[in-house]
Amino acid sequence: MIEAIVSLGGIGLVAALALGVAAKKFAVQTDPRELALLEVLSGANCGACGYPGCAAYAKAVAKGEASPSLCTPGGQNTIEQIAHIMGVAATQAEPQVAVVLCQGDNALARAKYQYVGIADCNAAQKIADGPKECPGGCLGLGSCARVCPFGAIEMTSQGLAVISREKCTGCRKCVPACPRQVIRMTPLAATVHVLCNSNDKGGQVRKYCQVGCIACLICVKTAPGAYKVEENLATVIYQSAAEAGAAVAKCPTKCIRDFTEGYPQGSTFSAPVVPVKAGEVS
Repeated sequence: MIEAIVSLGGIGLVAALALGVAAKKFAVQTDPRELALLEVLSGANCGACGYPGCAAYAKAVAKGEASPSLCTPGGQNTIEQIAHIMGVAATQAEPQVAVVLCQGDNALARAKYQYVGIADCNAAQKIADGPKECPGGCLGLGSCARVCPFGAIEMTSQGLAVISREKCTGCRKCVPACPRQVIRMTPLAATVHVLCNSNDKGGQVRKYCQVGCIACLICVKTAPGAYKVEENLATVIYQSAAEAGAAVAKCPTKCIRDFTEGYPQGSTFSAPVVPVKAGEVS
C-alpha cells in the first residue's frame, strides 16, 4: 500500500515537473502594450475596426499592423489613449453616424403584398424582392436594430428604422444587416440628408411613396454646391453640407430632412443638439 502511494506520488511529481518545463518552453509572450490597449478600448467587440473583436485589434495595434484611430465607438478620447500607449501622435478621426435613407414607412409607402414570414429583412427580401413597392425602401422588420450593440436603432410603429444620432457610435454593424443598402455612414457634422434610396423615375416614385425623391432638381437649383442628382436620385454633397439646409423647405415631397429639426415621423428620439459627440446620449 505504501509502495503504491509512493509510486503514485513519484509519478505526480514527475508529471508536474514536466508540465512546468513545458509551460516555460512553450509560453506565449504577451506584449504588455496589448494588455494596456485592452484596458482603454470600448469593449464593444463591434468589429468597426475591421477586426473580429477588441482583443484582435489590440494585438494588431501592438504589433504595428493597425492604425490607433480605428476604434470609432470609443471616440477621440480612446484614440488619444491608444496613441499614448503606442508612443505615437493621435490623429483626429472624423466622427460618423449611420443614417437610414428612407422615410417611407407603412403609412407613406405602398406595399406589394402582405408579408407574414419571420421578422427578418433578409428573409423578406428573398420573396419577390421584398414586400414594398419601392425597390430601395426600408422593409421595417428590424434586422438592423437587432445587430446594433448600442441600442441606437428603433423601429417605429409603422415599420421604419430610425437611428439616434446621439447613441450611434459609427460601428457600422447595421450597414451589412440591411439587404437593401438603405443605411449609409455619413459625417456626424452633416445633419441634412436626402432620405430616399430609390433610383426610379419621379413618376414611378410618386405611385408608391409620398416622401420619395422625384429628381425634380429644385434642391440643386436652390443650393447648387450642396446637392447632386444622379440616376434619378438627389444626394447631399457632404463637403458642402453646411449649405444643404437651404433646400429643406423647398423640397416638394419633403424627402430632405434636417435632423436638428427632428427625426422622421413616428420616432421617439428627441431632436439632437448640434454638434453632438459620437456615443454621447443627451
